[in-house]
Amino acid sequence: MGTLTFDWLIRGARVIDGTGSPWFRGDVALAGDRIAAVMPMGLLSPSNAREILDAQDRVVAPGFIDLQSHSITSLMADGRCVSKLLQGVTTEIMGETWVPAPHGGKCNALPGDWKDRAKHWTRFRHWFDDLVGRGVGPNVGSFMAAGTLRSLACGMRMGRASETELERQRQLMAETMRDGAFGVSYALIYPPDTYVDQDEIVEVSAVAARHGGVYITHMRSESDKLLEGLDEALAIGRRAGIPVEVYHLKAAGKKNWHLMPQAIARIEAARSTGQDVTACMYPYIASGTGLNAMVPSWAHADDKLYDNLRDPSVRATIRAEMLQTYGDGSELGARAEGILPVGFTRPEHRGYAGKRLAAIAALRKQDWIDALLDLLAAEEQSIFTMYFSMSEKNLRLQLQQPWIKIASDAGGHDPSGSETRNPTHPRAYGTFTRVLGHYARDQGVLTIEDAVRKMTGAVAARLSLTDRGYLRPGAFADVTLFDPETVADRATFEETHRASVGVHEVWVNGVRVVSQGTVTGALPGRFVAGPGYTEQP
Repeated sequence: MGTLTFDWLIRGARVIDGTGSPWFRGDVALAGDRIAAVMPMGLLSPSNAREILDAQDRVVAPGFIDLQSHSITSLMADGRCVSKLLQGVTTEIMGETWVPAPHGGKCNALPGDWKDRAKHWTRFRHWFDDLVGRGVGPNVGSFMAAGTLRSLACGMRMGRASETELERQRQLMAETMRDGAFGVSYALIYPPDTYVDQDEIVEVSAVAARHGGVYITHMRSESDKLLEGLDEALAIGRRAGIPVEVYHLKAAGKKNWHLMPQAIARIEAARSTGQDVTACMYPYIASGTGLNAMVPSWAHADDKLYDNLRDPSVRATIRAEMLQTYGDGSELGARAEGILPVGFTRPEHRGYAGKRLAAIAALRKQDWIDALLDLLAAEEQSIFTMYFSMSEKNLRLQLQQPWIKIASDAGGHDPSGSETRNPTHPRAYGTFTRVLGHYARDQGVLTIEDAVRKMTGAVAARLSLTDRGYLRPGAFADVTLFDPETVADRATFEETHRASVGVHEVWVNGVRVVSQGTVTGALPGRFVAGPGYTEQP
């Protein structure tokens, strides 16, 4: 080993390599953008290293891969992705509900000059060419969002796709897989995905399967019909011949908490027959999505939600259906006391931030359904909301499953930026560090080695990434160094924009993006592609 030259030599660390194996005392060397060596302590000569870092009993691990990132617009506004890097995340995988390429994927939502740039994104890969070209801290990749596929082929109308429209989706799916997508994602509670039947999902997923892709899904129900939603996901996997990944596994609503052991048993039973199905989760009892998710899906058709809310006769139908669905307070997020809207943009609504919907309705002297509908009509946007509906007991049970992975379901934020005037979900700042600190170290729910595996090697395996997610020679030098005694989340539901602590150093492709707990501003992130990728000329 004495003839090698290293850019970095990390000495005397507890090496956790991403496989789940027990830690060992060792040294890790980085050269260029790769890991050059992982050896027992003392076998790598310091004289061959340009920079030497004494690990001081800290853990060196592969950089974490966030399987469910929502950093599409935040990376365009600030490529550093501060809140994720400070958790040790080195790769962001996007695409749950929409993507901006090919052109047509909600491009009006893009910040700065990106709206104009996106007009030229005729291929999925063009998005990443531009994003990486401008500079990003973490690596970036994505699934193809079926909502974008469907909207390009059918718009926002309800009903089955015609054969011509279905063929358009098949062609786009094949092209997108060749452009590097990891598979296809369906978010089946959000329009237009909710308008799609199982046969259409199977047709599109079968195309992704032919290119080595994964079917990843926000299921049609995570509450009363959780088991039926899981059965549908498994059926799609079998019919399309494709691996299945369940986004943010949960049993929402107290009356449904008992369903989680049954859901786990069904996944175990499917796996025992040879079906490839796994899931991811975030470690919080509250979910986060738009307040508009409470409104029946048909009211969103043809992008007319806000018009419908202002039409007295249509609104009356919407209200009656919501009262029937949520009136007893037992469905997902139905209790107004468990609904916390935070994403207000109109000045007259800013005072509602931090208040539950029940309190907001009382201030407005309204029923909670009327308050919800009026707020949506006035804001004309989804209003990001947190729903307190999950069980801590189930979280702990889920974390112990060997096929579970950790994912944030959140974008990156800057805790010192102007965006902090709007609260967010604490998972954007604390998902990975909360698992390492609270659940692994403090509660002993899982070992630290298994926690790291669920954030690194297990995710890389699901994505067919052979050169990331592990500490081994030849892999890309995505590396994090954290203190196992102090690593912790600091963001709460009351103070959401608080960075994690305990992650001291992070490298992306061999470039130091976090130094002594501070983001350096370096932007070495690259595009990571799925197994069907074909290099474009």
